[in-house]
Amino acid sequence: MKVSTVLVALLAMAASAASYAGEAKIKWQDLNDYADARPSNEVKKPYHDRLMKKFDKHFNFEAQNLPEGSVFKAEITDLDLAGEVRFGMNEFRVMKPVYIPRIEFSYKLVDKDGKVLSSGDVDIKDMSYMDRMRSIHSDKEFYYDFRLISSWFQDSLYPELGIEPQKVYR
Repeated sequence: MKVSTVLVALLAMAASAASYAGEAKIKWQDLNDYADARPSNEVKKPYHDRLMKKFDKHFNFEAQNLPEGSVFKAEITDLDLAGEVRFGMNEFRVMKPVYIPRIEFSYKLVDKDGKVLSSGDVDIKDMSYMDRMRSIHSDKEFYYDFRLISSWFQDSLYPELGIEPQKVYR
């Protein structure tokens, strides 16, 4: 009796996880044209490659909460990373409340049949990014920028679609 109860519970969990499995496809413009996608003390090309890879990975993390087979397509039109790069002998990114993270993108969410579920132009910023409780992840690169993106998904897109996210970025 216990084995069948555990088996049913595991199957139910697997079924609910399988219903969420979207993906994200992100298109980037020239990062040199963005408001602030500058590296601090490193070479620009490897930094930009890493930035795009990490942002793509984060958008895909959020897309895991979208309906199975759906694709979140976005084009990043502007990016202003949290903080500001200070120039001198050693360049570094200074985090102060006045250097807020901001991102602009247009997006289209399509289901597995190609039907548009949601679309729009987004311009988000977090003017109080340093005033919130810090997470254990707050020392990770792009933390504040990722939190901004996740907040948009959680506050705007998921409610619009009636989705209760299974995975949440903190």
